[in-house]
Amino acid sequence: MTEDELQIIRDLARFRYGLRRFLRFSEKAARSCGVTPQQHQLLLGIAGFAEDGAATISDLAEFLQERNNSVVGLVERAAEAGLVRRRNAALDRRQVVVTLTARGARVLAQLSRLHHEEVQRVRVGFGGARAAQQSIAKGREKAP
Repeated sequence: MTEDELQIIRDLARFRYGLRRFLRFSEKAARSCGVTPQQHQLLLGIAGFAEDGAATISDLAEFLQERNNSVVGLVERAAEAGLVRRRNAALDRRQVVVTLTARGARVLAQLSRLHHEEVQRVRVGFGGARAAQQSIAKGREKAP
């Protein structure tokens, strides 16, 4: 391999490492707030992906990159947990529209604050190989 190819591989490896660390953080944060990671992603999709704070099952399936029937089950469990409300669309009664409940909005706000702080903290890790190496080195320096 050429040095350029090796650098690309190193950059990709560090990027993947940063993504995985962020995802692990996200999973733990969701559980600490009393929801599953999938429920957190559902809440985020409803409030952030849909422009009006209401999303159809198809919208959510696209956001979550899941099949519609999987999303239906997730929405049902979230509704039972008091996180979301579902109703039939006014124009097409076959469509289900999902919105956040007050509880869902509170949980999402709490998780969004935590995630925003984490994104700010790890952003340097996504700034390229040199930034990632510096971040890792700083982490080693702080380790006992």
